[in-house]
Amino acid sequence: MAKTERRTFLLDFEKPLSELEARISQIWKLAEENNVDVSEQIAQLERRAEQLCQEIFTTLTPSQRLQLARHPRRPSTLDYIQAITDEWFELHGDRGGYDDPALVGGVARLGGRPVTILGEQKGRDTKDNVARNFGMASPGGYRKAMRLMKRANQFNQPILTFIDTPGAWAGVEAEKLGQGEAIAHNLREMFCLDVPIISTVIGEGGSGGALGIGVGDRLLMLEHAVYMVATPEACAAILWKDAKKSPQAAKALKITALNLKELGIVDQIVPEPSGAAHTKPLEASALLKQTLLDTLDELSSMTAKERRQLRYQKYRKIGKFLEN
Repeated sequence: MAKTERRTFLLDFEKPLSELEARISQIWKLAEENNVDVSEQIAQLERRAEQLCQEIFTTLTPSQRLQLARHPRRPSTLDYIQAITDEWFELHGDRGGYDDPALVGGVARLGGRPVTILGEQKGRDTKDNVARNFGMASPGGYRKAMRLMKRANQFNQPILTFIDTPGAWAGVEAEKLGQGEAIAHNLREMFCLDVPIISTVIGEGGSGGALGIGVGDRLLMLEHAVYMVATPEACAAILWKDAKKSPQAAKALKITALNLKELGIVDQIVPEPSGAAHTKPLEASALLKQTLLDTLDELSSMTAKERRQLRYQKYRKIGKFLEN
């Protein structure tokens, strides 16, 4: 993907870097038109661009990381599936009359190994987002996910889940169809599965919508993803009756990968390429694939009983703290 294409949707803190990249491209074009050697100057500007990129992306606030996690060009579940798998066959339906497009799943080969993959799927534009309900799954979506997970358990296939949702669908119709029960059922049943389960927060991991497919032996999180009990906007509206205080809420909620790793909730942070995953999606996919393969090798060396115990202990320790 060309840099001009990558920077189509610019966040405020990306603008200085985009301007420098545009300047480099302009100098290259002028040099080619006039047959002038500017390689040394270009090299200096490219080093400056790399330095600026490091300065920007290592000092991001929690609110800015939330913007990155919601970036419209950030790779989605299906993007990662297409990039990291050798084969992919999507499966549909919850066997109860529904097929939720906000939660996709199917069977694939990862490094030659059969796996079951499922995850929340957002859209690329308004029309697609409406069709996918902005990645907010319905009860039928969580029931479809559990159907696929039980099938994976039956055929001894590891389960990979990709989390990317602001939360489960909170509409009246969702409550009528049993949203709370569907998520609670998944939480209970995922603890009982024998096969390895790896959950990865690839973008925005929000509330029970994320937990509905997030109980695993290992919880991975991309460097610029976020994981939260509620969106900062909702938190600010509840606590201060003012959604404009969402940056303050984002800081207090400890939503970043580094925060959650320190708290013992996330097991491993998956690094993203410089400029974040939306600028170099194939490089980001390669980093994620290698981490998944390494983690699968580790979990596959354990017995089913050891993995269930590991899963249990992991979630028993969450929220544990000491008072001085």
